[in-house]
Amino acid sequence: MTTTESAHTPLDGPGTGATPEPKRLRTGALGMWGVVFTVLATAAPITAMTGNVPIAIGSGAGTGTPATFIFCTAVLVIFTIGYSAMARHITATGAFYGFITRGLGRVAGLASGLIAALAYVVFEGSLIGIFASFFKTDVETFGGPKLSWIVYALFGILAIAVLGYFDIELSGKVLGVFLVAEVLILLLMGGSVLFHGGGPDGLMTGSLDPAGGFTAVAGGSVAIGLFFGFWSWVGFETTAVYGEESRNPTRIIPRATLLVVIALGALYTFVSWMTIAGNGAHNAVTIAQGRTGNPFDLFFGITQKFVGVWAKDLYQVLTVTGSFACALAFHNSASRYLYAIGREGLHKAVTPLGATHDKHKSPWVASIVQSVITLLITLYFFLFQAPSKAAPDVPYYYEFGLLAIMGTMGILIVQAICSVSVIWYFHGGKRHPETRSWWRTLLCPAVGAAGMAYVVYLLFSNLSFAAGAASNSPVYTLTPYLVIGVGVLGAVTALVLRSTDRARYEQIGSTVLAESHER
Repeated sequence: MTTTESAHTPLDGPGTGATPEPKRLRTGALGMWGVVFTVLATAAPITAMTGNVPIAIGSGAGTGTPATFIFCTAVLVIFTIGYSAMARHITATGAFYGFITRGLGRVAGLASGLIAALAYVVFEGSLIGIFASFFKTDVETFGGPKLSWIVYALFGILAIAVLGYFDIELSGKVLGVFLVAEVLILLLMGGSVLFHGGGPDGLMTGSLDPAGGFTAVAGGSVAIGLFFGFWSWVGFETTAVYGEESRNPTRIIPRATLLVVIALGALYTFVSWMTIAGNGAHNAVTIAQGRTGNPFDLFFGITQKFVGVWAKDLYQVLTVTGSFACALAFHNSASRYLYAIGREGLHKAVTPLGATHDKHKSPWVASIVQSVITLLITLYFFLFQAPSKAAPDVPYYYEFGLLAIMGTMGILIVQAICSVSVIWYFHGGKRHPETRSWWRTLLCPAVGAAGMAYVVYLLFSNLSFAAGAASNSPVYTLTPYLVIGVGVLGAVTALVLRSTDRARYEQIGSTVLAESHER
């Protein structure tokens, strides 16, 4: 089978006959760097650093935070080796949905696919929250009018809806511009600190030592530092989502995934190290804990000190464009998950999601549905979530924080399941010659599964702390039940279809662009 043919092979037994050829997204729309830019934007380096590092320093590993990023990089590289082995054999817009179905069967596939879809769906809402918060703050800081945050949120939702409707290549170009700008400002800040030899305590190279760096600050937890470290990578795995729209996906996707993980690891380690070095050991912790002002001053302060006021102002502007780019990237991922589920015709209610635009070949129906969902989520927080004294910024503390926790929980669970599916795919049926690469298809996925499971444990163990002042929200209370409930819904749906409609059941996860052993 060539990479432009469809695969509808049975997973659990013989099929019931020919299935209709599904509609396709635009093939060849993204090259290697298009995929890399799109996925790096999903990880949102400037948003991850500005939002997560203060928590990791102030409540986690303190000045050892760069060491936690080195540890996270190592674990994720191991996970990626197994994940990429699967991507070399299977190209599916549903990514986790297609991979897990191929490895563990349709029941696990649909359950995991719905959890992943939920995660990406709420991630856009999460990023719209921090986008609105950053935008409102910047406008008022630069002397603009004091408008409600919902104005900025609605603007972001509308702009993303327009871009999501058109060709993925257009979104890729927008994401590429924003990504380059935010990475440059982070490197400029870090490079300036390095050039000046650091702040009051020098370069503090001990922060890079995992052996000595895993020491929590008073009242903090290394587990919190590790969790927020892993959180910073969420989105890297979406490389596989764009396989159908990339050129030569079985080569591009594995390479792009590994490149993204390593690039983010190097960037996060360097930026967090220079942030601590620029502020000094004592100041870094006190600023991160909010004892001397805004925790974001960890970055704003040293950018102004070591580069200039203009760079600090630019940094603030790029937090807006960076969070917008991240929201757009998650919108694209969510749309493609909804599209992947819809085009398999599992139920007449979701079948329209599988439509593609006649001209742009974009999943336009799924994109519109995703925009409507994001709108409804945002309106919920605006209309029904009252601010508290401890959490006055509703879009940041509530919409961004709570939805990020929900999405991260779902993605980590699915990543752990995906690692197990890699092992079973290659070794359960011994169908592939790559089973001889036991370190790639057995050892690395096993270690990756254990690592992801541990991070899930960290999240559940520290859920109330991660939510902070927003833990009084009903969304916080419902989060674990919603994530697990969606997975149960998917499993039950698959089991019901297996008993009542075998033809539809065999469609679950069956639409993949290519599977090497079928060629």
